[in-house]
Amino acid sequence: MNKYLEQLVQLSKYDGKISAYEPKIENEKSKLTLFLQTADSISSTISAVANEIEDLKSKKSKNNTHLAELKTKLDEISKKHNSIQNEKELKALQLEEEITKEQISFANEEISRLDTLIESKEENLKELEGKLEGEKEEINEIQVAVDNAIEELNKDRNEVYAQRAQLLEKFDNKILTFYEKIRRWAKDAAVVPVRKQACCGCYMKISDKAYADVLKAEEIVNCPHCGRILYKEVESEEA
Repeated sequence: MNKYLEQLVQLSKYDGKISAYEPKIENEKSKLTLFLQTADSISSTISAVANEIEDLKSKKSKNNTHLAELKTKLDEISKKHNSIQNEKELKALQLEEEITKEQISFANEEISRLDTLIESKEENLKELEGKLEGEKEEINEIQVAVDNAIEELNKDRNEVYAQRAQLLEKFDNKILTFYEKIRRWAKDAAVVPVRKQACCGCYMKISDKAYADVLKAEEIVNCPHCGRILYKEVESEEA
């Protein structure tokens, strides 16, 4: 195989390997994303439940204040009984007393209802906080595993970068410029094999002459359809 062609094939393989590391790294990061989203969702729910508890406590406080006012009013009504002068005043006072007692009863029921809701919400809050704590512990474990995996991938990628750099030291600048020009649009498929007399970049069949030139591998051959650099794989690679 032509020396420059052989270098181009190797360089293309290095570039393909380097490009493949990024999705692998992103895949490792994605393993953590779901747990982080779950933790964020639980945190949001905790915040919402905490706000609901505060709102219920505020309502309870207002009801307690109102209840105290009603009891004071009831005491005042009781004192007025001593100054009643006629039947009409008695009935009016009894009606006011009855209404006040009903309001006191309702206020007590509302306070009891709010207490039940607060207790239920606080239990729910404790469960959520426990769940969040467990989620955080799992996140920490996964974070360590993901960091280790990414560190290993970066180590491997740096080794490929080093091998690529060594190869570039032997490269002819014109050949490299030619390769980079194709790679701008073809990405990691700038150098592709020919299989069954077809370019593996555009999958178009090449002419017999072009195919014969690829088989000889004495010079760099471009696909007549797409312009990619072509080469014939060795048997083991092709298999």
